[in-house]
Amino acid sequence: MSVKIVNLKVNGVDKAFMARPETTLLLALREQLGLMGAKRGCAQGACGSCTVLLDGAPVVSCLVPAATVDGGDVATVEGLADGRRLSDVQQAFIDGFATQCGFCTPGMIMSAEALLARNPDPTADEVNEAISGNVCRCTGYAPIVSAILDAAQRRRERAEGADQEATL
Repeated sequence: MSVKIVNLKVNGVDKAFMARPETTLLLALREQLGLMGAKRGCAQGACGSCTVLLDGAPVVSCLVPAATVDGGDVATVEGLADGRRLSDVQQAFIDGFATQCGFCTPGMIMSAEALLARNPDPTADEVNEAISGNVCRCTGYAPIVSAILDAAQRRRERAEGADQEATL
């Protein structure tokens, strides 16, 4: 059985770990790097609980062989906060009561972060499409969509404020 050393940038920090051919990115993140945010739900790529960003794109990490992402850049929910300050999406989920049991929350947040990175002013339909690969069994999705739209609004307002300060 061959083992490969995989080098990744995870949440902005260079990491290296050993991976067997059957080691998924999810298992490497959780068991070797101690990042427990991404959850193992269905292990078939259908629930989205294990969603992380790989080179900026959302992926279900339970289906990604770790050995295939050598040199990649991975972002997990643990890397979104700036110290004790949560990201806009994380804070909007809390403020909007967009979590119930919390199991799907990290994957939902990562899908939302990817959406807002490419589209800072999404419609509700675009949010629904972006999170369509993430299953929530508790909230009914309305609070999640509202939280993502709220986070987008917060980011736009902060950007507008920064633009106004820059012109002063």
